[in-house]
This record gives sequence, C-alpha cells and structure tokens, in this order.
Amino acid sequence: MPVFYYYPLYAVCINALHSYLAASLYIRWYGLFNRADFISDSEWNRFIDFSEKLETPNIVINLHQIKFNYIKLRDAFPYAQVYYAVKSNPGDPVISLLDELGSNFDIASRYELDAVLAHGIHPDRISYGNTIKKARDIKYFYDKGVRMFATDSKDDLKNIAEQAPGSRIYVRVLIENTTSADWPLSRKFGCHPDMAYDLIVMARDLGLTPYGISFHVGSQQRDIGTWNDAIAKVKYLFSALEEEEEIRLTMINMGGGFPAHYIQAANDLHTYAAEITRYLHDDFGDEIPHIILEPGRSLVGDCGILTSEVVLVSRKNNTALQRWVYQDAGKFNGLIETMDESIKYPVISSKDGKDAKEGEVILAGPTCDSADIMYEDFKYKLPLSLKAGDKLYWLSAGAYTSTYASVAFNGFPPIKTYYME
Repeated sequence: MPVFYYYPLYAVCINALHSYLAASLYIRWYGLFNRADFISDSEWNRFIDFSEKLETPNIVINLHQIKFNYIKLRDAFPYAQVYYAVKSNPGDPVISLLDELGSNFDIASRYELDAVLAHGIHPDRISYGNTIKKARDIKYFYDKGVRMFATDSKDDLKNIAEQAPGSRIYVRVLIENTTSADWPLSRKFGCHPDMAYDLIVMARDLGLTPYGISFHVGSQQRDIGTWNDAIAKVKYLFSALEEEEEIRLTMINMGGGFPAHYIQAANDLHTYAAEITRYLHDDFGDEIPHIILEPGRSLVGDCGILTSEVVLVSRKNNTALQRWVYQDAGKFNGLIETMDESIKYPVISSKDGKDAKEGEVILAGPTCDSADIMYEDFKYKLPLSLKAGDKLYWLSAGAYTSTYASVAFNGFPPIKTYYME
C-alpha cells in the first residue's frame, strides 16, 4: 500500500524561501558555513533585536520555530503519537506550547513529572521512559496517575509490579553499533532481545500489561538504516512472543534520533519518515503497530541560540598559529555536548561579515578545569580581529544546553534562558 505525505502550504513556502536565502547568500562564508543555511535574515534580525541587551551567557528559544518543527514531524509521521522528551528542554513555555499542539510527554524523573503536571496535563499523556529509577519514584508516578513505564531489567520490573500494579510495560532493547550517531546511547540503556523476551513474559506473570518494545538508535543519528535493523529486532520479538507465549504486543516506541541542523550534514526529516515508514511496512505489512516517537533534539535543537562573550584571546607562544578563545560559557554552563567534540555547533561572531580575515581558533570555557575546552581538534575559524567583549553566537543550541548546565561550578550561575514568540 503506498504511503502519501503532505506538508501545509505555508511550510512549503517557508522552506522555499529558506532555500532561496541560503542559495543567494552562499558566497558569504562565516568560517565553516553560511549562517543563512541555519537561520534566515529576518529571523536573525529578530533574534538580534530581542537579545541585544541581554547579559551573557544566555540562550534564546524561538517558540515559533518549535511549533513549525512539531507540525512538520506530525505531518511526516501521521500514524504516530509524539511523546516529547522533556529532558531536552523543560522550559515552561516549551511545555505549554507543545501541550496546546497535542503532544504527549516522555518523562525522566519525578521533578520533570511535577513540572508537566503543573500545566494541567493529564497523566494518560505521560510515559515514565527512564529505565533507571527508584522504587519510591515508581510509586510517586503511579500515585499521580501514570500507567505507562519503560524497563530493561528484572529488578526494575519487579519494582514496577510492586509499586505500579497492572501498569502497561514496554521493554527497551539494546541497539548496538550506533557509532553513526553523534551522541550514541548504547551500552547503558536497553537489554539484549533474549532478555527483552524474558522480561515481557515476566511482566505478564507479575500481573502487568505487556504493551510493547522500545529502542533508541542514538541522538543525532545520521544513518537512517539503523532504524531498519532496530525494527527487524522488534518484529522478531513480536512474532516470537505471540507464537510461543500467546502474548500480543501492540506498540513500538522508536525513541528519538532525528537530527537537528548542525555543521555535519543530515537528511531532511521527510527522508527519514519515508524510509522508516517503508521499513515498518516491510516487516509488518499493512498492520503497523501503534507507533510512539520521543523527539527532543529534532523539535527544539534548531530553535535556540546561545550567546556568549569573549573573555580573552591569547596565544601559547609568540609564533603560535592558533589562538585560544576563552568565552563565558563552556562545558559546565551549557555546552557539555561538545564533550569529545561530539556535537559541532555552528559558531559565528558579532564581527562576521565585517572582517574577511579569519584564522583557526581553539574554543574554551571560563572555568578552572582543563577539560573545559569545546573544540581543539576540529578547526573552527573566527575573525583575526576578535577581542574581549565581542560576542559569539552558537546556533542550533536549543536542546540539551540549559538542562546540562551546572548549578555553580567555580561559582558561575546557571545559564539563563529566554523565550521569543
């Protein structure tokens, strides 16, 4: 059966305008990339007007862009339910907007649960997706009305049976060889399919409701074929459990993994959707199970800009070709995903477009920790005239920035987040 996709007319128009702006300004390179490939002139000017007088470091979230991204995801996967991964950006305006758009919510802790419930969101729209949880937290969720839980171990499953009797259970399987993801999530989460099989049987025997299987192919996954392997594992489990145990699972939670727009290229969401839908039909025919998606980065990543101030520019010796650029935001205050240089944000300065001469830099944060270096091996270029007081703009910084920031390392306060309609 063919699968048809559509986009709202305004989305097509915006995409066309964006492509035109990117193409028309392609000759203006800002270090490693063209700024207009990431944000249009009109949105950039709106951001500058909004953020110009804000104290650095700060993050500005564009709520309008989140709405656009959500609608695009919903239209690309019309058969799926969206459970927003609150951990990616738990800001109240973000939760409120996604609530209005009809999103459900994937929760990682009782503190996230309280934040979501404070918006009046019904617990039926919430999943406790963290497989690492205390027994008393399971009870807390259950007492608040949550009835859907993830698991990947026997002891956790026993705790769910004791503290949340009768709840729906989905088991997370381990996805190996996810090195094509910029932020892999293998090893720590999930279990082997053989154990997943046993956990589903155990859930039934403990009086729980076996609901489905979940997986996560890694955050910022650029190899779409990884979903094919994961769906094949799920199909094996569905068939084996129904044939051998008469347990009929009805849900697949495909997690997140859809990319935001960083320096390294990735396919458009429409391409991901078309391929993943084909994989589902290849394995399940026309009777695709209920599908859950848990997007975080793909919804909010492109919607934020982190602004920092240059604190110092120095060289380590008189003939050094590379400059060290120290700024007031670092790994411990918003940029932890630069660890191992995994996520490569587009970075531009307040002097871009004004100074044609550029040189390679090492980008580092302000703390007294030698690990507080964002990029040293990957060569960023910034204007040679860059000096203390200039601003750096980290594009596509809407996900996993404010939430990863430390409380007070070296006394620096958590980075502030602002929301732009």
